[in-house]
Amino acid sequence: MAIDVFEPHPIVRVLGKPAADFTAADLVRAIEQLGLRQVNLRYVGGDGRLKTLAFPINSRDHLVEVLIRGERVDGSSVFATDTATSDVYVVPRHRTAFLNPFGERPSLDVLCSFYDETGKPLPYAREQVVRRAAEVLAQETGMTLEAFGELEYYLVDEPERIYPVEEERGYQESSPFSKGERVREQVLAHLSAMGVPLKYAHGEVGNILEEDRQLVQHEIELQPVPVDQAADNLVLAKWVVREVAAAHGLEVTFAPSVSGEGAGNGLHIHSRLVRDGASTIVGGDGINDIGRRLIAGYLSAARALTAFGNTVPTSYLRFADGNESPGDICWGEKDRTGLVRVPLAWNGDVLPGMVAHANPGSTETIPEPAPHPQTVELRLGDGSADVHLLLAGMAVAAKRGLADPDSLELAERLSTAKEGEFEQLPTSCAESADALEAERGMFEADGVFPGALLDAVVAGLRDAEEAAPVGELAHDDAAREEFIRRHWHVG
Repeated sequence: MAIDVFEPHPIVRVLGKPAADFTAADLVRAIEQLGLRQVNLRYVGGDGRLKTLAFPINSRDHLVEVLIRGERVDGSSVFATDTATSDVYVVPRHRTAFLNPFGERPSLDVLCSFYDETGKPLPYAREQVVRRAAEVLAQETGMTLEAFGELEYYLVDEPERIYPVEEERGYQESSPFSKGERVREQVLAHLSAMGVPLKYAHGEVGNILEEDRQLVQHEIELQPVPVDQAADNLVLAKWVVREVAAAHGLEVTFAPSVSGEGAGNGLHIHSRLVRDGASTIVGGDGINDIGRRLIAGYLSAARALTAFGNTVPTSYLRFADGNESPGDICWGEKDRTGLVRVPLAWNGDVLPGMVAHANPGSTETIPEPAPHPQTVELRLGDGSADVHLLLAGMAVAAKRGLADPDSLELAERLSTAKEGEFEQLPTSCAESADALEAERGMFEADGVFPGALLDAVVAGLRDAEEAAPVGELAHDDAAREEFIRRHWHVG
C-alpha cells in the first residue's frame, strides 16, 4: 500500500503497512532493515507506570520467540497479588511496536498484555480491564468509545533573568517568554514517531515563581482513538515527557497540586461514541440525545470515578483551590464551570465564511473530517489518575448512561443552564473510597473490574487519607508542602 509521505512512524515506512497490521514476521524484517540490537517488552504495572523487560537479540530464533511468545514475569511484584500464584505471562501486541528514542542501543519496543497460567486475560491487569470495558460497551450498544487526554505538566528549573517568567501568563506563550519550548517540540517528535496520534502542544497558564525555582506549565493534547489505545498513549506520553525533560536536566511533575500558589495539573479526558466510522453524539443542532445520555452516565458515576482519576490527597487540595478545577457535578456547553463540558466544535455553517474572510479569493474545498470532531470533555481527572482504570470506568459509566431510561431527564436537571444546587465531588480520599464502594456493583458487572482490584483501590485511598487528612492539610502550610513533595511524581 502507499504510505503517506508525512508518515512519521519509521516502522510503518519500512514495512509499507499500517501499524494495526503488524505481525511478528514484519517486526523481524523491520529489525533487520533498521539494524536494531535489542527488544524491550513494555507493560503497565499496578502503579500505572510503564515497566521494561530488555532482551538482547542473540539470534533470529531467539528474536522470533520473544516477539511471539513473550515472557513470564512475577505478577506478585507487578500487582501485589498472592505470591503463591505469582507467575503470569506477558505477550507482545505487535501493532504497538515502535523504535525506542532513548536507549543506549537501537531498540524495538512493544507493549504487552497479561495472561494467567491458563492463558486467560489477567483480570486485574490494567490493559485487560479497559479492554474488557470497551468490549462490553461495544457488544451492548454497537458503539465504540473513543477518547484522548489533555496532559498537563510542569517543568521545574531555576528562575531566569532574561525574559523572566510572568506568573499565570503562560497560556500558549511563545519563546523566549515561554520556557521549555524545545522540550515540547522533542516530545512531539518522539511521540509522533512512536505512532501516538497528537493534536498539538502549547504552554499552559500555570507559571509559578518561587524564591529558588520557577515552575512552567505545558500541555499536550492527543487525538481520539479507542479507549484502550487512549490509555496506553497517555502512559507513553508521560514516559516520553519525563525522559526528554531529564535529558535537558529538568525535573517534570504531573502532580495535581504543585505549590501553595497557582494551578495544579489536570487530566481532562475528551470522548465520543462512534458507529461505522460516524459520530453518534451529534445531530443537526449540536449535541444530540445519545450525547446527552453519555454525559448523564459520566455525571451519575462522577463521585465514584474520582477513585480512579484523583488518587492522592493533593488531588482534593486541587479541587479546594479552584483555578477552574471542577466541584459541582453538572455540565454545560462551551463554559468551563461544569464537570463535563461540551467544547466548541467546527460549525459547518460558519466555517466557509471564516475561511473566505481569512483568505480572500480562495476557492479551496474545505475538508469535512470523519468522524465529526465534537467531543464531550470530562474535567475530573488529574495527573495522579490511573488512566487505564479511569478510562475503563468511563466506558462503564457510558454504558449505564445509554441504558438508563432516566438519563435524558438527569442531563436536563444537571445542566448549568438550570438554576439550583448541584451535588459535589468528594472532598477527600476517604469520601472517594466511600463513593466507589457505593457504586462497585456497576463496575464489577460483566466481569469488567475484579472485586479484588476494587478492594485494593479502596484500601489505597483509605490509607492515603489516614496519612494526610485533607482538612488538616488545608490549614497547615508546612504539612501541605511536605505532602505536595511526597506526591510529586505521581502516575
